[in-house]
Amino acid sequence: MEKNLSLPGNPRYQPVSLKEIWGYDNLYKPAIEVEIAVMRVLAENGIIPEEDIALLTPDVERNLLEITTTQVDKTERNITKHDIRALVREIQVLLPEKLRRWAHVPLTSYDPLDTAQSIRFIRAHHGVVKPNALGVIDVLSDLVLKFAHQIQIGRTHGQHALPITVGFWLATILSRILWNFEMMEEHAKKLCGKISGAVGAYNAQFGLRMAGSFPDNSFERMVLEKLGLKPARISTQILPPEYNSYYLHSCIELSASLGQLGRDCRHLMRSEIAEISEAYEEGQVGSSTMANKRNPINFESLEGMWIRTKNEFGKVLDTLITDHQRDLVGSSVSRDFPIIVVNLVVQLETLLRKDKNGQAFLERVTVNPEACKANFNKSAKFILAEPIYIALQMAGYQQDAHDLINSRAIPIAQKGGTHLIFALEALAEGDDDLRVALENIPPPIRRLFYNPEDYIGIADVKACEMAEKAKKFIAEIR
Repeated sequence: MEKNLSLPGNPRYQPVSLKEIWGYDNLYKPAIEVEIAVMRVLAENGIIPEEDIALLTPDVERNLLEITTTQVDKTERNITKHDIRALVREIQVLLPEKLRRWAHVPLTSYDPLDTAQSIRFIRAHHGVVKPNALGVIDVLSDLVLKFAHQIQIGRTHGQHALPITVGFWLATILSRILWNFEMMEEHAKKLCGKISGAVGAYNAQFGLRMAGSFPDNSFERMVLEKLGLKPARISTQILPPEYNSYYLHSCIELSASLGQLGRDCRHLMRSEIAEISEAYEEGQVGSSTMANKRNPINFESLEGMWIRTKNEFGKVLDTLITDHQRDLVGSSVSRDFPIIVVNLVVQLETLLRKDKNGQAFLERVTVNPEACKANFNKSAKFILAEPIYIALQMAGYQQDAHDLINSRAIPIAQKGGTHLIFALEALAEGDDDLRVALENIPPPIRRLFYNPEDYIGIADVKACEMAEKAKKFIAEIR
């Protein structure tokens, strides 16, 4: 029978790369791995006889791992009315008779369920999120270097501000993506499991310890070691929520930085700005009726996925408290947590989606130098108010240079369509204090006032530094 591999969330957003991990009929695989690891540890410590555990062959294990969520659901609905007891029944059907009584001993439901959730997050992180994030960082670093010196008008409050470069703008986003991925790496390392029983106090394991088989909490440690996990410092019937919530919050942060790239790019694609172009493929259309349009669909999707993702995080926050050692309120809610990772992967794979020539979408984003120059020139005559007013004050101007420029020089420059420095020079003809201050400004600085395109600070340097830092990070982590 064909498996149901639909992922949590909207059926429209289904990254194939995550179906092995969160495809619906694969959801119990890591929980079954926990159950198998428990039996192995019981056997290694003399609880299950050697001749019995020998019946747990590789073929039996493979069959167990093929138990589908659909099967478990059917047993739950028709018989147990309990998901894990339904899973245990399905496991017992496939186990040799002598091993059936050991299934799920000495566990409680959320020993395998919470541990399995951590396993899925870890596998998704290392197998899907991490390589995709590194791919985006790599391509974006190349774009930063490519456009490190391309002049662009900076914008604050939606208004023309000071000159920057396209590479600098991209580097500010690259920095956020890199930082958030680094945080994801740190929190992924802290994801853990629990084999601590119904209230977290290892009650069911007490007899094992009394029998001398397992000193202290070594049973939990031995089981989790087989699964590549460390135990939580302490738990109730469920894992403390912070392990997952901090990791998922770092996913949210990374999603936001990708959304920032989407927002900036879709605004810069506006017809009246046109500094950025989204690559279009053969046969692609921008409108169902206006054939002339080239909509920023991928950039809009980046930001839209962020909105979807951040609203999912409210569910995580709602499960940060429970009644005493656990209640069932958060059970159905936590099943939606993977949607956060699914949405993040949609964003990453959108940027890395290849065309028929094998080139990623992000690689095909283009910058229009002529549009950048044209937009820059719209404000070029007026944007050096900052360095001029600072230079005047430092050169000994006795009045408020900021007010001088704001109330007197700017109106003259705008009315005459001339550079701000020319307006000031005209004003200086009747103002000795201003004339002397202008004369006191060092020539190299004075020359800058006639060439606004040179007033980029160290935008190009910072852009290159950020790209090189990202490249170094990629080399180290790979």
